Amino acid sequence: MTDENDTSGDAMGIERLNQVLGEAFTGQASAGAARLADNPARRLAIGEAMRMAEALVFASAEPVSEKALAVRLPDGLDVCAVMEELQKHYERRGVNLVRIDNAWAFRTAADLSFLMTREQVQTRKLSRAALEVLAIIAYHQPVTRAEMEDIRGVETSKGTLDVLLETGWVKMRGRRKTPGRPVTYGTTLAFLDHFGLSEVRDLPGMDELKAAGLLSSQLPASFAMPAPSADPDGLTEDEDALEDIDLEELGLLTPGGGD
Repeated sequence: MTDENDTSGDAMGIERLNQVLGEAFTGQASAGAARLADNPARRLAIGEAMRMAEALVFASAEPVSEKALAVRLPDGLDVCAVMEELQKHYERRGVNLVRIDNAWAFRTAADLSFLMTREQVQTRKLSRAALEVLAIIAYHQPVTRAEMEDIRGVETSKGTLDVLLETGWVKMRGRRKTPGRPVTYGTTLAFLDHFGLSEVRDLPGMDELKAAGLLSSQLPASFAMPAPSADPDGLTEDEDALEDIDLEELGLLTPGGGD
């Protein structure tokens, strides 16, 4: 008996809600409609309709059309009026209710969009050629591109050097005092920091490279590991410092930028 009464009570509540909502938004109430405008029941009806619409839009992954809302909301509602009222409620919130053609959706407030931006460092794996060139520069610096090619036995593309320069691990040091004045390359402080080295002379020696399997255990008797300079930043006797005209030629300085 109790369950039946509760069920009928719920049914009557829904019917009454539909009636009040219809009167509130269609303006088709009886002569007492004017008094209904100040009636708490009307305010309750408006609030309940907004809650329903809010739930429907929030639960949808796509913008919800007014036609779809009208199907789910009680009959007689002015859906557009309800949504515009709900839009006002959200206009100063972190999430805004926006109209997209004849549909509605929640979107992050435009002035807070920066919070949704996430900066992420993209890790790029160096090619085998780039790793070989990096090792040659680290152990043989200062070294020219031609000298790298002599050591590797193959041509070194400009793109490979560009990648290493972009990482900040390699820099242009100066120019060799030989015909053509080729650019010399060396490692940077960022190189040492990345690989956990205090100085260039801390690079792995022959025994360490053999133990790591990076060098063959059967090397020519004449093979010798190069000894990196104690002061890799200092120019050697056969190097000239890079001047503004050199930087302009290499595209590292805008013409006239040294003035």
